[in-house]
Amino acid sequence: MTLLSVLDQTPVIAGHSTGDAIAATVELAQLADDLGYTRYWCAEHHGLHGVSNPCPEVMLARLGSVTKRIRIGSGGVMLPYYSPFKVAEQFLMLEALFPGRIDLGVGRAPGGDMRTAQAVAAGGYNRGDIFTQQVIDLVGLMDGTLPETHLAHGVLLQPQIDTRPQLWMLGSSDFGGLLAAQLGIRFAFAHFINAHFGHAVAEAYRERFVPGHEARPYLAAAVFVICADTEQEAFDLEKAVDLRRVQMAYGLNLPIPSVEQGLAQEYGDRERLIIDREKPRSIIGTPDTVTERLHALQSQFDADELVVLTVAGSYRARLRSYELLASAFELPR
Repeated sequence: MTLLSVLDQTPVIAGHSTGDAIAATVELAQLADDLGYTRYWCAEHHGLHGVSNPCPEVMLARLGSVTKRIRIGSGGVMLPYYSPFKVAEQFLMLEALFPGRIDLGVGRAPGGDMRTAQAVAAGGYNRGDIFTQQVIDLVGLMDGTLPETHLAHGVLLQPQIDTRPQLWMLGSSDFGGLLAAQLGIRFAFAHFINAHFGHAVAEAYRERFVPGHEARPYLAAAVFVICADTEQEAFDLEKAVDLRRVQMAYGLNLPIPSVEQGLAQEYGDRERLIIDREKPRSIIGTPDTVTERLHALQSQFDADELVVLTVAGSYRARLRSYELLASAFELPR
């Protein structure tokens, strides 16, 4: 059985408000809980009009209160901004609230532009220079294995509970995979960012895994997917994705294009080259097409789990996509 999970960026679709986007995240989390998805991750971004969640830890408290079974977590917290001790406290509190359901995924990307990153970090954004040590510290805090010379050694880490969140490394290059292997933690590769050599990163992660925080390697592939009832609907939804890819390539900070905007857009040769270049990052089609490609990708990665990101030009279409996937993969409810 294939395990499916959800990655949500809380997208703001053109013509909708941020409040609409947040409400859509709550609705989707409840649906994913009912449909049998394994986990629901919230991504951290800053300063972008198209995505609207700068603080996954706050959103997770809301989602935990309106779901019953599904694991919830960060996909991920951008650790270079923060104190590992404070992140540990936040996620231990979430674990205390929702025992056995919390994932703590971390990454080193800024989740926005450099000026915004410096604003978030009060001028102290480290560009990931000390990220490796931050992750080591986080593992030590969770396992109670900080060395005696560490500043936080012996400091009371609250809340004092018996269980711990699952730790995940997120990445789109060999750096994250090798660090996860070195520390013995779970790894999620962002195929939706880098579609070209993730299978090699996955293979290296498994080969070099050293038992540590986890006894054995565990790999998830995070994939951009839109599943539609018909080929025509899939074609229409893909047009909005094409427009979004062009906007991002040109550095335009805009809401997610609607389906109508995507269908109305015309392109020159340069834009068509951008669209063709970016297509491998997406899997879009009817259930038969999408499931065939997802099974092939899972096999290529030897992935234990698939984490599905769906950003569509319609909130209704996004919900329907996850419904169709759950049915096609026969997720247990």
